Amino acid sequence: MKKSWKAAIVGAVILAVTLYFGANWTSDQMVIQYFPLDKTHSFKSYKTELHFAEQEDENEYEVVWDIASVSDKPMYLRQDVSLLYVNGRLKGVMNKWIQDTAKIKKQSTLHGEDSKKYQAVTFHQGEIHQDDLPITSIQATSSDTLYVIDSPLTTRTSFRKPQTEEEKKWKQRLDHSISQQINAQWDELIAYYQVPEKKYEKAALTDLAKYNTQPLPGTSKENSRRIMGQLWEGLYKNYILGIADTKSTHPIQSYIPLILFDKNGKHLMVLFEDDTGKKHQLIQYY
Repeated sequence: MKKSWKAAIVGAVILAVTLYFGANWTSDQMVIQYFPLDKTHSFKSYKTELHFAEQEDENEYEVVWDIASVSDKPMYLRQDVSLLYVNGRLKGVMNKWIQDTAKIKKQSTLHGEDSKKYQAVTFHQGEIHQDDLPITSIQATSSDTLYVIDSPLTTRTSFRKPQTEEEKKWKQRLDHSISQQINAQWDELIAYYQVPEKKYEKAALTDLAKYNTQPLPGTSKENSRRIMGQLWEGLYKNYILGIADTKSTHPIQSYIPLILFDKNGKHLMVLFEDDTGKKHQLIQYY
């Protein structure tokens, strides 16, 4: 099936950056491009992990952000790209690509203060080139979420899933506050682009990893992996590459993009607002 991407706002998506983790961007930076999925090769392992690392400084702590993947054989090109959101706002991107390897591994560390929710989502890909055969690929998506509680009233702690009543209350408090802000922006974007909301299933970009094991809304299992690969290709070209604009003095502060899946299984839509307030709509037809 033919696929196509349309950017509702013409031109490059620009996201200003002051806090940027990842590869050194160059003019010949590799990009993610979807190729038919290979039926004989796969990933042996892949992961995204966030770790709390307490520092001696009473006012700050560190969060370690790890991505890694191993394919079942060395491939012509291996690439992992990861996005990090803090309290729902984009804070950084890690991107690494290596030719003729099976392994990708990269780590970044950021300083934090106060109680926050950290979310990272990563797309792992490998390109397979074999003589004169068509290029094929393997792909997977992983994610992790970490809550760090840093309050004068409690002992500094972190968790993925709350174990105590106090942790449950903190999770509920952070989730409620963050979702209120994100949903307000999503509602504004839906109204701006006059999207008939009832015709779509909603998902946050940070939720994409769950579709490794279940079809995307409105799609069959057979088509879902292809659509996912094409989605990440579009996100990379129209959203992630804009983060390379390191000349700007503005921080990355855009909220997690909203993905809308057509219930009839014909297209999906990505809506987001960048840190300058400019709204963006990307449409992918299946």
